[in-house]
Amino acid sequence: MPKSRLRSYLIFTGTGPILAISTYPKLTDERLLQKLRYKGIDKFMAYQVDLDVVAERYSQTYPDIVKDLESPGLEDLRVLDFNGHQIMSNFSLDSLGDPIKFGG
Repeated sequence: MPKSRLRSYLIFTGTGPILAISTYPKLTDERLLQKLRYKGIDKFMAYQVDLDVVAERYSQTYPDIVKDLESPGLEDLRVLDFNGHQIMSNFSLDSLGDPIKFGG
């Protein structure tokens, strides 16, 4: 799968951070927002994170997640990590760019 189609996000939700990989063109794509709402996430603050860094730090699980998203035309989201302690250990807040905020 072309890397340009994949995006990774560190998403801070009401229940804690999750690390996800998406094939949607942007995190605020209405179809993706509907999936998040279905999971009970209607507000979040997120940061796009470098896909190469994610691949390096999650080398055991990353290939399986990417393989799962390989179907042509598939637009979806997969959670790579939901362990807040591990996520915060793997990423420096200083290295994150501008936040994506949703939900007012």
